[in-house]
Amino acid sequence: MDPTARVLRLLSLLQTYRHWPGEELSDRLGVSPRTLRRDVDRLRDLGYPVDTTRGTGGGYQLSAGTRIPPLLLDDEEAVAIAVGLRTAAGGGVTGIEETSLQALAKLQQVLPPKLRRRVDALSDATETTVFTSRQPTVPADTLVAVAQACRGREQLRFGYAAADGTESSRLVEPHRLVARGRRWYLVAWDLQRDAWRTFRVDRLSHPFANGVRFTPRELPAEDAAAYVAQALRNAPQRHEALLSIPLPLAAAEEQVPRWIGELTADGPDRTLLRVTNDSPEWLALTLTMVPVEATLEDASPEVRAQLAALRTKVDRLAA
Repeated sequence: MDPTARVLRLLSLLQTYRHWPGEELSDRLGVSPRTLRRDVDRLRDLGYPVDTTRGTGGGYQLSAGTRIPPLLLDDEEAVAIAVGLRTAAGGGVTGIEETSLQALAKLQQVLPPKLRRRVDALSDATETTVFTSRQPTVPADTLVAVAQACRGREQLRFGYAAADGTESSRLVEPHRLVARGRRWYLVAWDLQRDAWRTFRVDRLSHPFANGVRFTPRELPAEDAAAYVAQALRNAPQRHEALLSIPLPLAAAEEQVPRWIGELTADGPDRTLLRVTNDSPEWLALTLTMVPVEATLEDASPEVRAQLAALRTKVDRLAA
């Protein structure tokens, strides 16, 4: 193998951020331990911080450095990053819109034509609805601080404003962040209340990881997204709508995303979908996202008014 290609292959392996035993890396690359050490030194000269552990079980691992060296991305990773940057530029997290566009411009400049066409096709086929701009946004530094505490399994302290405006100080063991629509939620074990809780990140202030590490607890749900969905269904909401779907429950569950609402069987060939939200505007928009044929059985007057407003806008655009 060409030495340059071999070093790039070594970098690709190290970028998985796992610890690689030296013998395994040598076998993967088909080189001697001495050649492997020389290739590692070449990466260090290029600015990649490679840590070495000696003795039994010794090996190599890429660590955090003082600057960002060039990254190797495969096709799917490059497209995923481009899509993520484009989404971030659309809002939802404050303070990173312009930076996201700058990073996206740099990435698109070096994307091969076939990958650039894939990214452009997604952009051309996607629109951001005007309603989402009214949703609360999250400061980027807040989101990063919470994410780092989740990843590092460190206790997190923050101020929190409840829906009724009540302020409190919380100390939690953060589990996972969940993005739902344009809102972010933190699933965490509340140490003061000795229970699992869900927190809206836009209501969270001054997050601080205190350095105390913890052993993760078992979440009483399939995953964090399912826990948030259940918590939102159980939370008191000011507005709700009930739809009937002419499908058996199992078929409806395959087609209707669980974040939309709660599905229950109403006979062998009919399913009820209950959707709730504290915003009639957002609830009405959610109803338009139901991907199957459905009939509105009941809704609050405010939700019906928003649906009528949506229909007027759509009719006007269609004309």
